[in-house]
Amino acid sequence: MWLPPALLLLSLSGCVSIQGPEFVRGPERGLVTVQCRYNQGWETHNKWWCRGGIWHLCKILVQTRGSEQEKKSGRVSIRDSWRDRSFTVTMEGLRQDDADTYWCGIQKAGTDLGTQVKVIVDPVGTDSYPESSSSNRLPDHLGSSNR
Repeated sequence: MWLPPALLLLSLSGCVSIQGPEFVRGPERGLVTVQCRYNQGWETHNKWWCRGGIWHLCKILVQTRGSEQEKKSGRVSIRDSWRDRSFTVTMEGLRQDDADTYWCGIQKAGTDLGTQVKVIVDPVGTDSYPESSSSNRLPDHLGSSNR
């Protein structure tokens, strides 16, 4: 199907409306901070953080309510910054079983927008990484696999 260039650009722009790191890592009992960026126009939409490898089955852990006020649920918090067009999720008191696939998301009519983030938790006693990192080096056991 042929699309005029302007329409093609609009249809593709939805693909990059939200971006986040491929993975973050932090030490057991420490914290990780994840920053997800979004395009202009999504400022007042609810933002959320959910857990689970399957997009439509992931469990929302915390979400904003269309404002910049921080929301906290247990060990997880989220804060939106409209000026920076980003929201920040912090997971504290990390445990080994927190290692999983998560999603940064934006609520919208129809299917929400989202991007996948893997959270890696280093066991106590490993000091090769700082408290919170979004380094692009994958751990050896993940190799160079794609999402």
